[in-house]
Amino acid sequence: MTKPPEASPGTNQLDGFTEQLPFSLDAFQIRACTALEHGHGVLVCAPTGAGKTVVGEFAVHLALAAGRKCFYTTPIKALSNQKHNDLVQRYGADRIGLLTGDQNINGDAPVVVMTTEVLRNMLYANSPALQGLSHVVMDEVHFLADRMRGAVWEEVILHLSEDVRLVSLSATVSNAEEFGGWIQTVRGDTTVVVDEHRPVPLWQHMMVGKRVFDLFEGAETTTDRTRILVDPDLLRHIAHRREADRLSDWQPRGRGRPGHDGGRGRPGHRLGSGGRPTLYRPPSRPDVIGVLDHEGLLPAITFVFSRAGCDAAVKQCLRSSLRLTNDEERTRIAEVIDRRCADLDDADLVVLGYYEWREGLLRGLAAHHAGLLPVFRHTVEELFTAGLVKAVFATETLALGINMPARTVVLERLVKFNGEQHAPLTPGEYTQLTGRAGRRGIDVEGHAVVLWQPDVEPADVAGLASTRTFPLRSSFAPSYNMTINLAHQMGPEQAHRLLERSFAQFQADRSVVGLVRGVSRGERMMDEIAAELGGLDAPILGYARLRATISDRERSQSRASRLQRRQAANDALAGLRRGDIITIGQGRRGGLAVVLEPAGDRDDPRPLVLTEDRWAGRISSTDFSGSSARVGSMNLPKRVEHRQPRVRRDVAAALRSAAAGLRVPTQRPKRGQAGQDREHDVDPELAALRDQLRAHPAHHLTDREDRVRVAERLLRIERDNADIQKKVNAATNSLARTFDRIVLLLVERGFIDEVDGGDLKVTADGLLLARIYSESDLLVAECLRSGAWNGLDAAELAGVLSSVVFESRGDTPGAASFVEGATPAMRRAITQTRQSWSEIRADEQRHRLSTSREPDTGFVTAIYRWVTTGDLSASLSASDASGSGSPLSAGDFVRWCRQVLDLLDQVRNTAPTPALRTAAKRAIEGIRRGVVAVDAG
Repeated sequence: MTKPPEASPGTNQLDGFTEQLPFSLDAFQIRACTALEHGHGVLVCAPTGAGKTVVGEFAVHLALAAGRKCFYTTPIKALSNQKHNDLVQRYGADRIGLLTGDQNINGDAPVVVMTTEVLRNMLYANSPALQGLSHVVMDEVHFLADRMRGAVWEEVILHLSEDVRLVSLSATVSNAEEFGGWIQTVRGDTTVVVDEHRPVPLWQHMMVGKRVFDLFEGAETTTDRTRILVDPDLLRHIAHRREADRLSDWQPRGRGRPGHDGGRGRPGHRLGSGGRPTLYRPPSRPDVIGVLDHEGLLPAITFVFSRAGCDAAVKQCLRSSLRLTNDEERTRIAEVIDRRCADLDDADLVVLGYYEWREGLLRGLAAHHAGLLPVFRHTVEELFTAGLVKAVFATETLALGINMPARTVVLERLVKFNGEQHAPLTPGEYTQLTGRAGRRGIDVEGHAVVLWQPDVEPADVAGLASTRTFPLRSSFAPSYNMTINLAHQMGPEQAHRLLERSFAQFQADRSVVGLVRGVSRGERMMDEIAAELGGLDAPILGYARLRATISDRERSQSRASRLQRRQAANDALAGLRRGDIITIGQGRRGGLAVVLEPAGDRDDPRPLVLTEDRWAGRISSTDFSGSSARVGSMNLPKRVEHRQPRVRRDVAAALRSAAAGLRVPTQRPKRGQAGQDREHDVDPELAALRDQLRAHPAHHLTDREDRVRVAERLLRIERDNADIQKKVNAATNSLARTFDRIVLLLVERGFIDEVDGGDLKVTADGLLLARIYSESDLLVAECLRSGAWNGLDAAELAGVLSSVVFESRGDTPGAASFVEGATPAMRRAITQTRQSWSEIRADEQRHRLSTSREPDTGFVTAIYRWVTTGDLSASLSASDASGSGSPLSAGDFVRWCRQVLDLLDQVRNTAPTPALRTAAKRAIEGIRRGVVAVDAG
């Protein structure tokens, strides 16, 4: 393996690097940097705030010292911007570039900060910028577990040239050695450096009412384990609280009793677990912040797992007398706000909630979440980092790498909505969130505070805080774009080999080790049993197998007979008409019946009938043991009100009269007939197998049954082993099989041609797909080549494209049949887009592939209005956050505009017609203005 060029002999780059730092390196940083200087790749796993990025910065130093290039990648644009600013301050703007999709600053610089997707795209395009690359830093590499975007990290790791040194920086994960082992397998020499020591110690607390308690008293070590002890003062105080609630539970019967007010309880009461009223009221947010301020625990980040909750918390504090800043701090805050927001249009400030947001900042309070306007969010980050904002209410997205450490982290609840349901926080999530507590170089210690609720047990919090099991799991799976690029760059065999080298397959293969061990254990047991019977070719084993074959055949025939009878009954029921007389053959409703309403559903026919015993209701094929054919018919009144007893009595009497002259077949076979039927049903193969059994040498053994029981044990183990082997086969090469299915679909659709020898040739349409990087890549490519978006002007194109990228926050996608304000051209294009998606989904189901996401029109009108008018208020009012009329926040509006911009940029570069490329270019210009253009970084 080729090593990167080293600096001049005799120089020690690490010493030169550390001399420039205002602090001394920790042991883990020295270990990682030394390995890097010796030409190794490194994986560094350490807690948030431990200083992992120093190792990435040393890679930058090495590349510059050697006259080579370094790419510094991050998962999100905000982190890229932050890192770009840090490196510019150290090395100067001429040596540092930035590529995020939104921005292209000095892209030819020797050091370029970029999002990981940008590097992936460069690798697939074989970009000239890769020449001279010696180091790649992958910050937040644990992001490869992300369900939506995690595959990008593995693609980069697998595709990078072998002579590039990889620096992987990860939060603490419990399977770091496994992850490092995989990187070493695919990248060569890799040093794994794990450090679980927090540079700033973290103290765990619970706040009960307005009192803050330590969570832990200490640890008790026994011979076999260490048990964490919960603070007895905390337990005692909570017990007193609960006792007070229990005593308050008794209330006189009558007015005011719980349940007489819609379940809310009396004023001043809250419903506790089990619906009981409780006097306990958790402290208000201003009270919590006030307590933290009094205890010297500010600045603090309070995690509220809802954007609306974050905004409501700030409003709650603004309604109180809470003020956390002095006059000097307010002056500095105002200067930052004015500088950051200078480019905002005055007409938009009210719509953006600017004045209330500003007032919060001036009092040292702010919200932080993805729904904030980016310029607002970045202002909050700058002020909090400078120590001017003292209390931030944030969603968990803040925990993802944004450099906003605090002295204290507060968790209001230990449950969050995961997109599908409310679920308890995992130990990994708890550690990631509380990892923000403790500012290195500022705080002696950090603090995590959980607010107590009546349904929270201190022991559960202690378990979360002391558990260190959060493994990294791969989310890698072939996409259409990945498949087409692999097919273009390498043949199917090479593509298979690359997929087999992925971390996903690495983990899958390791997961089958235990299964394979189980197969081996089963084989040993089979050998022991076979030896007891006289060997694997012992006659009794053949006899037992023959018996098992007969039993399987009998069950299969019985099942088939039942299905045939059920189908025959269904067919007969579906053919019944009003007035037909039938015989119900079993159950309490057995006897004659007349059809009042025929069945509507042919797959599960359930006609409405009235029996001779006056019962009326719907019947199905399960009500029949024999034939359900009609035995006659009768006339019925035009309307039969079968719910009225008198009507049921009269119709039942008429039914008995009409059936008097009919020959009604009996439903039960005569004695001996059932056996004759069974004999008649036996197929020739089953009869031959029974003859073989009777003629088998083991059939007449005196101890036959005892020996058969032993043989059947062997056969059970054999069946279990076969089932386990199926699981092993399913896990092994599963990615390669998915790749092959995608290839078949793309061959059918003309994106790939199969040529002689099994090779794959990417067509012109396939090359178009290879340049589309989107979750809906195949749909975009199909719409481009079919001309579905031809003839649209700039605003119309932006609107239609938004349906491909937008995703409503609720359960229901935006209605596709009608889009308010859509032009005829837009309606046509949306209809064609949805038609293409339907056809793709049908193909995916046929090939057993995950189905593509449905187009969502919830943003179409909003972005159309934005491009045509630039009116923020009108555009926000036209947006739909959940398919139910709820408008988007300004931050979400900007975020979705930028997603559409990304796709428009790809369409501008790949569209097959000049007119469509021009429309895309104009749409980009129409979107990138006003709030969308402000603070685009």
